[in-house]
Amino acid sequence: MSRRLPVTGKSQEPRERFRQVIKELREARGLNFRQLADRLGWDKSLLSRLESGATIGSAQVAMGLDTFYGTTPFILTLWELAIADAAQFRPKYQQYMKYEAQALALWHYGVIRPPGLLQTEGYAREALAAGGFVGEELERQIDARVGRQAVLLGEGAPDFRTILSEAVLRNSLRDPAAWREQLEHLLEVSELPNVTIQVLPFGSGQHGLVNTDMMFLKLADGRTVAYTENDVRGDLFEEPSMVRGLNRAYDSVRDLAKNPVESRQIIMRMLEDVPCEPST
Repeated sequence: MSRRLPVTGKSQEPRERFRQVIKELREARGLNFRQLADRLGWDKSLLSRLESGATIGSAQVAMGLDTFYGTTPFILTLWELAIADAAQFRPKYQQYMKYEAQALALWHYGVIRPPGLLQTEGYAREALAAGGFVGEELERQIDARVGRQAVLLGEGAPDFRTILSEAVLRNSLRDPAAWREQLEHLLEVSELPNVTIQVLPFGSGQHGLVNTDMMFLKLADGRTVAYTENDVRGDLFEEPSMVRGLNRAYDSVRDLAKNPVESRQIIMRMLEDVPCEPST
């Protein structure tokens, strides 16, 4: 059953409404894609894909359009609604995302893959495709994952720490160029003042999070919640005694990990080993 239209005749589906609004604003200014792209300094293909619904872009794109049209924060608000709706997340993950947007600090440990907040589009595409997503749903999931990364930028961004098992950094992508981009991205974001990246090297021994990706979310009301995930399921923990137990396990992992400077050196050495051209 299709969604009922409001009295305005406009779609109530967030992604479609976002598409309609940016198209109407461009046309009201009498601009074609090339003219708008020239004024914004963007590629006109991006504008075309935004208006066709092929992508909803990033938070920076939405803010750029708001600034150009003088609509701040209208377009960004529509973009946020589209991101929240795009992936049709599981209920537990929807609650996690609400906490993520409010968190003062985020502490992550990854044994499977880099956290979604640090994944490039190329990495997200291969990981999500491997998980069975295809076509339009794949594009929606990529938009949702990459779009969330805006939480780490700007004033009020949370402190973010990730400890990556060396296994994450050894499990490369099929495309060497995309893998090089991911490693370079990790080095780039590690220079942000609110981001800390550490590497847990092979040979560090057993610990309480051997098979678990997890995230701690430190909230403004003083609570800490934890989210654990593997390729089969994700679980949100809010009960204080459970969170404390997971926190102790995380502390033991942090004690074993290399410091941020040594961790950057490990990533740089791995980057040197990546072929410059994709394999054929």
